[in-house]
Amino acid sequence: METVMLGSEKRRRRPAVSCTLCRRRKIRCNRESPCSNCLRSRSGTCDYENPNLPSSPRRHSGQRLTAESRDSVPIGRSSSTSPFPSHPPSSLATSLTSPSTPTSQYSAEDAELTRLKLRIRELEKQLTNATLRPLAPDYDIETTSSRVSGTFHVHCKRNTSGQLEPIPHSVSLKTRLFGQSHWSVSAVYLVRDTFNTLEPHLRGDSSNAWIGLEKCKSLARSIKAWRSPSWPALPTSNLPPREVADTLVDNYLRTTEAIYRILHVPTFRRDYEALWVSNAEPDLAFLVELKLMLALGAVTYDDHFSLRTSAIRWVYEAQIWVAEPKFKLRLNIQSLQIHLLLLFAQERVGVGGDLTWVSAGALLRRAMYMGLHRDPSFLPRRTAFAAEMRRRLWNTILEVNLQSSLSSGGTPLISLGDFDTAPPGNFDDEQLEVQDPVPKVGFTQVSIAIVLRKTFPQRLAVVKFLNDLASPGTYEETLKLDAELRAAYRALGQSLRALGSLDLYAEPLPSHYEIHVVDFLMHRYLLSLHVPYFGPGQHGKAYTFSRKSVIESSLKLWRTACPSLSLVSVQLISDAVPSASNDLQRLVACSSGFYPTVAIHAAFLIAVELRMQLQEEDSLCPAPLRPDLLSVLDDAKAWCLRVIEAGETNVKGYLLLSLVTAQVEGLVRGFREEQVAEVLIKAVEDVEYTCLPKLEKMAALAQGQRMGGEHELQHATPVDLDEDWGFMTSDTLFDPGDTEPMSWLFNDDLNQVVSLL
Repeated sequence: METVMLGSEKRRRRPAVSCTLCRRRKIRCNRESPCSNCLRSRSGTCDYENPNLPSSPRRHSGQRLTAESRDSVPIGRSSSTSPFPSHPPSSLATSLTSPSTPTSQYSAEDAELTRLKLRIRELEKQLTNATLRPLAPDYDIETTSSRVSGTFHVHCKRNTSGQLEPIPHSVSLKTRLFGQSHWSVSAVYLVRDTFNTLEPHLRGDSSNAWIGLEKCKSLARSIKAWRSPSWPALPTSNLPPREVADTLVDNYLRTTEAIYRILHVPTFRRDYEALWVSNAEPDLAFLVELKLMLALGAVTYDDHFSLRTSAIRWVYEAQIWVAEPKFKLRLNIQSLQIHLLLLFAQERVGVGGDLTWVSAGALLRRAMYMGLHRDPSFLPRRTAFAAEMRRRLWNTILEVNLQSSLSSGGTPLISLGDFDTAPPGNFDDEQLEVQDPVPKVGFTQVSIAIVLRKTFPQRLAVVKFLNDLASPGTYEETLKLDAELRAAYRALGQSLRALGSLDLYAEPLPSHYEIHVVDFLMHRYLLSLHVPYFGPGQHGKAYTFSRKSVIESSLKLWRTACPSLSLVSVQLISDAVPSASNDLQRLVACSSGFYPTVAIHAAFLIAVELRMQLQEEDSLCPAPLRPDLLSVLDDAKAWCLRVIEAGETNVKGYLLLSLVTAQVEGLVRGFREEQVAEVLIKAVEDVEYTCLPKLEKMAALAQGQRMGGEHELQHATPVDLDEDWGFMTSDTLFDPGDTEPMSWLFNDDLNQVVSLL
């Protein structure tokens, strides 16, 4: 519609208004964009559409007239150059206000259009406010604070009707926020009543149970300090004897490298041999890479992790090398390999550093900066060796990022649309050294990584569902993801069986370790998906499927990580399992981070299930409990003690299992609430009596090693712990107002990945 600008005119003292409310309030009225008062009077009629009300056709400077309005200007007066007079003729006013004229009809249509525009603005404003509204009203935060549990906050989500769901969504502790996949979210929800029962009986400084826990924690800090080298630990060329180094390298290649492809093994073997025969100064980057492999191999060297102190030293040296300010020079494949090895070593050896989730995110961005998220076919032409190494490294980086997100309760911060790099090709490492290699059909050194990559979309969806802020979090979505994940799991098993059955004589088969690790990983995702509904499943049948899934996955995880002696003997006789079949058991018992956390969490959930079954029983003669579940209780406590004997300083796994087991025993015997509290106090006191002597022995060895060197480890003399207590502990450790054992449950002094052990 053609428009024309009117010139400026002399302002009148009193604004011309067209509605009673605007006139009464002395508000200037704009007929093209009238206010709500002009459109809606108190009587419910629109003043613009009422021809009996006085109106003024005067327009302000800068306003526009439509073509229809311009046609109503009297002949002889130029509408493009002359403004309206201050007092227009009565004929003009009549023509503008008469409902029978075209201009009046236009004014009614214009008013309706304006009203619709205002309504749209109002709706847009409401939508903006709803979008920008903080999410806090959709959540309810329950704060628990006591001497036993410390202070933590459980976040529960509200459903669409505004009712609070009894499902913990996250837990905040001090400066950290744990998402739903973190083990603590379910643990604190399931043991709150236990700590509340203990609270009245731990008041006062004379509580033996309280003091015993503080002694164990203080001694653990001292042991960690004695094991750690002085900072900075500069990289050196010192290596263990050749026989020991060979064993550690083989351990690494048989365990970590078999699942997560990082190195090209033939190239590494050549450089490794040259290191021992050459008298030249070794390349520092390769030396750091080798020591990280030795540290990872030391975890499964024996049942007691006897090389723990050396492994810590090797990781410290790698941290110093990585911290050097040489950013551009480190943007290469070897640097990515060292960063990956460092992430695995920090977690499994239990060495200080950033949380794996934080470091994995930085490594992901480093790889994207180098273009690894783009498939080599879309980049400048490379050799088959270079292209496959880039695919392998990107695949491992994705796995590390996803697994760290699952363990830490953080969002993966990546989607399937953020990369187009294809999975690695099914090549053995030797094939990459020839030109134009052809992928194999059978099992290769990268087959495990390939079958895991096929399940990556389903596992990524699970972690996003659990930890993303905008996740719907509905049970219907949980069941949908469960079906997709189980379908991917079945397809994975079929792929492995197909690869192993092609040619039993010509092709290698997946090892006992590789199969069990893949099974362990998949059940960890299934457990995480259903564990939020495990506690609420006690109060109704809506979540019965999730409760059953949690128990099945927990039992499989526990028996995979810690099989009973009878099961192991049967396997050795019937299946002729090789001598390295205990790699997974050693990895779970001697390492820190993912594997021991999953194992102890599974045992804890089984113990809670037994407690829930007893609490639900209302008959005079309670039904017998499942023997396979009952056997886990004793096995788990004994396993925790073996872990401490292997060098673990944290007793919180043994503490949690002791408390829940004591509750189960009290319920079986029909104890009253006061009697159950006494059993719990005794269980806490037992932690000191059972664990403290083992920690004292460990402290003597660690201090002797620190003072006399590693070669004097076998001749270290015990220290007088009673004499050193004043130095090792401070008064604040025994101040009930300053200690938070529940934060101890989550907190590790070295900032390693949170572990229950």
